[in-house]
Amino acid sequence: MTQSSEQAFLKSYNPKEYDTPIYSVDIAIFTLDQGRLKVLLVERGEHPFKGFWALPGGFVDLKKDPDIHTTARRKLVSKTGVDAPLLEQVSTIGNAHRDPRHWSITTLYMALIPYAPTAEFIEAVNEARWFPIEEIEQLQLAFDHSELLELARERLKNKTAYTVLPIHVLKRPFSLTQLQKAFELLMDTALEKKSFRRRLLNADVLKEVGEGIPEGGKGRPAALYEPADGSESHLFVRVFGD
Repeated sequence: MTQSSEQAFLKSYNPKEYDTPIYSVDIAIFTLDQGRLKVLLVERGEHPFKGFWALPGGFVDLKKDPDIHTTARRKLVSKTGVDAPLLEQVSTIGNAHRDPRHWSITTLYMALIPYAPTAEFIEAVNEARWFPIEEIEQLQLAFDHSELLELARERLKNKTAYTVLPIHVLKRPFSLTQLQKAFELLMDTALEKKSFRRRLLNADVLKEVGEGIPEGGKGRPAALYEPADGSESHLFVRVFGD
């Protein structure tokens, strides 16, 4: 096909001649608050599933969004007012029954942000609330969002085991005690204190920034840390908990 004939074909091509699915993103947004892992849910104000709790998200905007990651970041900012440093694609799910309106595809993302009261979130929804992860099973979520949340939670556990992912849910600076607690909550397991600290400090993924009582901390002053440059991309050879 010559370039001119291809240009003529594209000019006359009408994508509306074919059935297309509706395409959205859904985001599992995690935080830590009062020693508990929580996820952000919003109450749907419109049908379908009006009044049900759901993961925040929304439809792709073909005019605004050059790619699906842009859609996810746009929806994250509009729902929370936060441009999270970590926004990661988890999976893409599509079928004829997940949304009663039409054949539907969604790309699931997960995000980690430091805790903030939902009153600070700027999108106009019926209600937004942080739910402790262990209470989600008692809720009937909209669409297939229970299954989506399980996928995101499993990715969170697995990735925490070999990265410094928990730094994204802590307000800075933080203590090693706070960081270990974050690891344990995200992984849903206990870690040995001396081994944990030795591995973190030997990896040079943290920089000490002084001493004091971190925000929300109690007790005596302790060494305080922030992530070192490039720490977000560090991968541990052995997973935590081995």
